[in-house]
Order: sequence, then structure tokens, then C-alpha cells
Amino acid sequence: MRRHLEPRVREVGLLDPDCAGDLAERILSFTLGGKRLRSTLAWWGWLAGGGPPHGPDARAALSAASALEVLQTFALFHDDVMDSATTRRGAPSLHAVHTADHRSRSYRGEPARYGESMAVLTGDLALAWADDLLHESIDALPTKSEAHRVWRDMRTEVMVGQYLDLRSQARAERSVSVALRTDRLKTASYTVERPLHLGAVMAGAPFTTLSALRDYGADVGVAFQLRDDLMDVYGDPSRTGKAPGEDLQQGTNTMLLATGVDLAREHGDIAALDLLERVGAGPVDTVEVAHVLDRLGARDLVRRRCRALADRGVGHLAHLDIDPTVREGLTGFADTAAST
Repeated sequence: MRRHLEPRVREVGLLDPDCAGDLAERILSFTLGGKRLRSTLAWWGWLAGGGPPHGPDARAALSAASALEVLQTFALFHDDVMDSATTRRGAPSLHAVHTADHRSRSYRGEPARYGESMAVLTGDLALAWADDLLHESIDALPTKSEAHRVWRDMRTEVMVGQYLDLRSQARAERSVSVALRTDRLKTASYTVERPLHLGAVMAGAPFTTLSALRDYGADVGVAFQLRDDLMDVYGDPSRTGKAPGEDLQQGTNTMLLATGVDLAREHGDIAALDLLERVGAGPVDTVEVAHVLDRLGARDLVRRRCRALADRGVGHLAHLDIDPTVREGLTGFADTAAST
């Protein structure tokens, strides 16, 4: 990532040094600070698909896998704007940084609008660079057409998932089925299934391997998102890097919240139902909402769903003849997704 991104930062600097500092360098630093989850899964997909661990093709696969990290930078910059998130990874989000900068420099115009516009523009640049890196990386691979198709499908799926997320908030939907469909497209596909698929396709994996890895990714990816929903409400901010209850404040249609609404109706708990239906309509006491969801049994139900999905995901790998280290890594990741 550094070898690819640093020259791009310099190119922007030659056009405008301030733009390099405000946009390009932030892409570099943010991308290098990621957890490498998606790129790791893509590399495991490459190895599971029979790709060599060393040599020029392996280097091409690693480079293509790193494009996923740049794509993640784009997604998070835009996501924070759409969610009005003020923090990311324990620090101010990019649009919040630019908003504060606008105020401190007494620029003209509306500070928040300026900050959001800068974050969107930075995300756009990251998306362009992610595409560049992917295409340049796989150009010499015989499987480049198939890899391009996976990349294309993944980008479309995550956009549709984000659309469903935004529309659900606007409609105040409280639907478990819609929440799970959104999780499938916005998170499972983009975070787990398609990275594994991309790596395996680049390696020329047979259909049975591709199918098993994708089935694993679909199940474990949804479990991963359900865990994230639980962590948003019940997690330690020092570990999550985000303010607690952001999903609740935004009125996000998570399985956790939708299940709570269903259970409150089922139990005839009018007070709980009134509280949960007000989520997203204005400020709410997130601690109280968390307690109600726990009391109703929604938290435990989502925990059990996480565990079941993780176990089913690992089961898809049972008959695959893959590197033991990769199998161990995928099993460990599934366990993490079920650790709530």
C-alpha cells in the first residue's frame, strides 16, 4: 500500500501542496492504520484457491488484496458523513476534522457543509486509487477478467447495502428480514465473502472451493455485522473507537433493534415498545434502550444467531483440502465474529 500510495500523494502535491496535505496524505495515513481484515481474507482466499505463497503472481495477489484496504478508506469516509459520526478509530472523523479546521481558520460558508464536502471528496479520491491499484495489480494474471468481475460486483453490492441502510432509517423500518438483507449486502459481501472470492478467483480455484468460501463468507460476514451491532450498544468505546449507541441515535434498522420491537409487541410491553419506537426520532437514553433490549431477550437472541451463523460458516469448509494455517485463520475469524 505504501509503495502504491506514496507516489500518488506526491503526484497530488505537484498539482497542489495543500490538496496533498488535506486529502491525499489523509488517505495514506488512514489506510495504513487499518486492521487489514479484508486484505488478509483475500490472501487466505488466494492460498485456499491454490495460489503460490511466493513469486510474481503472489506479489500481484498481495497488491490486489491491498486495494481492498484503500476501498475501505473510501467507504468509511463516506459512511461517517452519512451517519454523522463524530469519531472513527478513537479519533475525530475526517469530516469533523475539516469542520473544526473551517471554524479555526474563519473560512466563509457553513463549517459542517465544508467538512462533509471535504470528506466526500477524499473518499472519491480513495475510490479512484483503489480501482487503479486493483487493475494495475492483476493486469498480468491470467484470471484478471474473473477478478474484475468480482471487484465490480462487490462495489455494486456495498452501494445497494448502504442504500437499504439509509432508506430503512428514513422509513423508520423495524424489520429483521430487511436488517439481515442489508447486513448480507453491506457487510457480509464486502467484508468477508467477496474478499475471499477475489483471492480464490485470482488463484484460479475450482468451483467447489469458490462455492464453499463464498458460503462461509456469507454466514460469517452476517455474524460479524451482528456482533458489530451488539458492540455498538454494549461495547467498550476504548475498544470500538466509536461513541456508544451511534446506531441507536441514527435509528439504524439493526436486527438487535428490530428483534427488540418484535419481542416488546409479543410480550405486550407497551412501555418498552414506546421507547424502542422512539429510537431514531430524536435523542434517546442509549443506556436505557440497551437495558430494555437486554431485558426483552433481544441481545441474547442476536448472540445465539451470531454463534449459529459462525458455526454454519465453518461447516462449509469441512470438505475443503486447504492449507491448515488458512483453515485455522478462518476458524479463528468465525470464532471472533461469534464472540459477543
